[in-house]
Amino acid sequence: MTDQLIKALAFGDEVRAYVVRATDMVEEARLKQDTWHTATAALGRALIGTTLLATSGLKNDNDQLSVRIAGDGPIGYILATSNRVGETKGYIKNPHVALELNDLGKLDVRKAVGTEGTLSVVKDLGLKSPFSGQVKLISGELAEDFTYYLAASEQTPSAVGLSVLVNPDETVQSAGGFLLQVLPHASEETIQKLENVLTKVTHLSQWFQDEISTEEILKKLVGNDYQVIEKIPVRWFCDCSKERFANALLTLPAEEIVEMIEEDGQAEAVCHFCGKTYHFSKEELSELLTQIRNK
Repeated sequence: MTDQLIKALAFGDEVRAYVVRATDMVEEARLKQDTWHTATAALGRALIGTTLLATSGLKNDNDQLSVRIAGDGPIGYILATSNRVGETKGYIKNPHVALELNDLGKLDVRKAVGTEGTLSVVKDLGLKSPFSGQVKLISGELAEDFTYYLAASEQTPSAVGLSVLVNPDETVQSAGGFLLQVLPHASEETIQKLENVLTKVTHLSQWFQDEISTEEILKKLVGNDYQVIEKIPVRWFCDCSKERFANALLTLPAEEIVEMIEEDGQAEAVCHFCGKTYHFSKEELSELLTQIRNK
């Protein structure tokens, strides 16, 4: 099935509902980051959660949302970035983490991430200062942590579900998630209906594993009382460029550029997200040095 995110209003237009299938996105992330199965599940959940936050919380295509999850588990930290149109990328500090299954026979994301740490969100809306919020990790499973962030930092009662299944050969079998948000005018009856729905969401991974459409998964969540607002494709996308790395070099002290020129005669920059390498010749470094000195 094609990766897709669907936005809808449900329960008499009193609940915003987002459902995303992201199997190809998470598989691409696995290949770019060379993750082992538990790290794949952790990174995948972070990517899905970040995609849901970005597509639900950003208004303009140029806006960007980044999530940093830093726990005390063996994976170190995860950084994920997405935008309103579902273009997402991510980086994991320690990709080679493969733990024993947990007591439920599932990938032990909680142990990989850790339960002590923070989940931080930065929204770059093109203003002078980006919006930022941070909460403590309360679970390490990540779905609960994203839910807690929305309630504590953005005062938005929400429910987040995240799922990543990994095959024995380390490839991603299925990945997806949902976000349900209660609107301010929602009735107590609607809130109760939503709570009843959430108690029955026990087969999320099976839903994304099955060959059913994103809208059919939405229907399993909210029943027939919904109105589709938008459907958008989602994908792994890295927007790195030589120009961006050049701008980063321009922020360095002149002495560091001089050192690169004198010791190596060139420089290479590697993108942490996609692994692409950018080469800067001695002449290009000299041009950057001139710009720094002329500031």
